[in-house]
Amino acid sequence: MSERLSRPAGIRSLQLGETKVTYVPDGVAQLSPRHWFPDTTDTIAPSYLDESGYLVASVGGLLVERADRALLIDSGIGPVSAPAEPGNPVGAMSGGTLLDNLTRLGRPADRIEAVAFTHLHGDHVGWVGHEALSGAEFLFSEAEWQHRDVVHHAPPAEVLKEMEPRVRTVTDGEEIFPGVRVLLTPGHTPGHAAYVISGDDGRRVIAFGDAFHTPLQMAHPEWRVSVDHDAEGAIAFRRRLVEQLAEPGTVGFGIHFADVVFGRVAVDGGAPGWEPVDE
Repeated sequence: MSERLSRPAGIRSLQLGETKVTYVPDGVAQLSPRHWFPDTTDTIAPSYLDESGYLVASVGGLLVERADRALLIDSGIGPVSAPAEPGNPVGAMSGGTLLDNLTRLGRPADRIEAVAFTHLHGDHVGWVGHEALSGAEFLFSEAEWQHRDVVHHAPPAEVLKEMEPRVRTVTDGEEIFPGVRVLLTPGHTPGHAAYVISGDDGRRVIAFGDAFHTPLQMAHPEWRVSVDHDAEGAIAFRRRLVEQLAEPGTVGFGIHFADVVFGRVAVDGGAPGWEPVDE
């Protein structure tokens, strides 16, 4: 597994009975361990770091398909290329492959009925102004959309205004697509949402967005994240999610988890760890 922790994920899929979930890459970002987790003095294992000493973060979306219907959870970062800047918790970022990858998967963007967003940060709402997504409804938790003006790193006001006619707000527990329900997890942003995808095979996938940024947080949910809106609230939800992800039949989806985006939490008498799930 070690070589997978320092490279971005490619296309990966899981079949949950009649429902198929697929990670659709859009790009990659670097996260500075020291700046991202300011309270930890632990040394990050080299296997998690790239040659520049950054955590490798995949960037993309999760395609949920059932019969002829399709939902996208988050839409990547869009056609962006930005270098690393000293002192910034985020290093270099690049994106722009999501639309091509959707087409490659036989599900071009104009066949997506809705995009359900975990939150309003720019690396999750890429492509929202692109004509290829013009037929999709935009779903946000009610709290996230109500507080859009105070979410740091959200799109500019003019982009939010352009999005507004297509936005529908959703509530905790609401079913937004067959077998897909909202799970509110505020902390990273005021209305951050996860999505629980239940399959007919008895398994479920929890797409937890930015509640976690690296598998290391499974053992350390108490690590404060510098960009969290409510650090203590985020920690509380991380602890609860670790417990849920350890339940039988539960698979987690970590959108920023290098090349181990699907996995389960294993305890085995010690600290919780992340085990990749590939089928």
